[in-house]
Amino acid sequence: MSSPVQLDVAARRAELAPRRPAVWWRGDWIDYGTLNQRAERLAGRLYAEGIRPGDRVSILAHNHVAHLDLILATAKSGAVYAPLNVRLAPAEQTAIAAYLRPSLLLHDEDHREGADATGVPRVELERYDDWLGDPAPAPTPALTLDDPQMILLTGGTTGLPKGAVQPYRQGFVNAENTVLSWGLRDDDGCVQATPCFHAAVNALTLPLLHLGGRVALLERFEPAAYLDAVQASDATLMFLVPTMYQLVAEDPSFASADLSRIRWAISGGAPCPDPVRRAFADRGVRFKQGYGLTEAGVNCFAIDLDDAEAHPDAVGVPILRAVAEVRRPDGTPCDVGEVGELTLAGEHLFAGYFERPDATAETLRDGWLWTGDLASRDEEGRYRIVGRRKEMFISGGENVYPAEIERALHDHPRVGACAVVGVPDERWGEVGLMAVVPRHGVQQTGDELTGDELRAWLRERLARYKVPKHVRLLDALPTSGAGKILKAELAHSFTEENR
Repeated sequence: MSSPVQLDVAARRAELAPRRPAVWWRGDWIDYGTLNQRAERLAGRLYAEGIRPGDRVSILAHNHVAHLDLILATAKSGAVYAPLNVRLAPAEQTAIAAYLRPSLLLHDEDHREGADATGVPRVELERYDDWLGDPAPAPTPALTLDDPQMILLTGGTTGLPKGAVQPYRQGFVNAENTVLSWGLRDDDGCVQATPCFHAAVNALTLPLLHLGGRVALLERFEPAAYLDAVQASDATLMFLVPTMYQLVAEDPSFASADLSRIRWAISGGAPCPDPVRRAFADRGVRFKQGYGLTEAGVNCFAIDLDDAEAHPDAVGVPILRAVAEVRRPDGTPCDVGEVGELTLAGEHLFAGYFERPDATAETLRDGWLWTGDLASRDEEGRYRIVGRRKEMFISGGENVYPAEIERALHDHPRVGACAVVGVPDERWGEVGLMAVVPRHGVQQTGDELTGDELRAWLRERLARYKVPKHVRLLDALPTSGAGKILKAELAHSFTEENR
């Protein structure tokens, strides 16, 4: 008979330090004792609503304490935290809800339309505390480390969502890896400004809650508000995507903000431009580059600050209980300095994609996660991420999949052919370029197809961050002898035009 496993982080933290501040929310601190009580009330309410172990509970909202309540209530209820991406259009929310089939959806006022579109029973966060009430405790669920705790959405090459199933084991090992490899302390604090529906909630927020540290929850990212939260909550660590760091550095309040307590800042989602790093260095903030993905923790590498400053393009070495290997397409390991696909192994890996066995088998092979990212390793063991194997590009920290945009463009009655590629952008890292060939005769009708028309068409069907910034209307797309569109040529031509 196996020994029982303690998965209830909120309960144990409440026992260890009930009065220690845990979460800064709307200007007030919630201590660990109160945080545990909130999770207990939510578990009881979910049980009263008929939620049983394995049922998905979704939330469609800006950053809100209910996100953390739901995550901490999973171990008390057996429910699975399955947040929805607030940046998606209502039609996309409907499709995702049909895939995940949540039993309940919490939402804020800003996302009422998207919540309505799902058809899922809903609870408005404006009446969340009243809805929680004071229910009877939920029965303690019989859970193991391999049971699912979260399903976090991640994309595929087609842009269709896949739910990465994260078992309790992944959360605990990620917390252990992060605390020990990044040198987190129980007096550390951060501001959660990236969206809670992202795997980025696992970057610092959940490891700090495991450790007994402090988390300030910022409802919406705005540079001045972020700097205010950093100072008001006595944050010691910073985690943002590069676009956010750039906006913070450009804000008028940046020069006078008190950043003296910041031990270091780490960038995720994409490489951070050198000018942004230098702006923070000028304010005394030491910087390092991170790498992670939803399917693996999220944190995968660690790097010493001195090493990070000497090698700003490196993400470091594998985190404590992780194994990495750069491989050729045939699976053989690459030589030092050779570029190949990054593969990862360890207990921090996800369990697979929710109801997507083929995608799971393609990504998880013989215990290794094939990330789709291209990397190299130097003679001293440092890893560098040098590109992406597939066509996906990252804009402002968000994954964008050209095939999804191309499908929407192909539905336009005046589009004959199209291709979408990612191109460099100073602010967003990368943005989309759509190259479109109008249907035959369209440009001769006097009612010519325009970029504004195409963008308006896409904004009705896709999240705004997916709508390409640049448009090229062409007579023909460049193709190979086999008829394949030469996307690299499109990107190269754009770069040459904008030198």
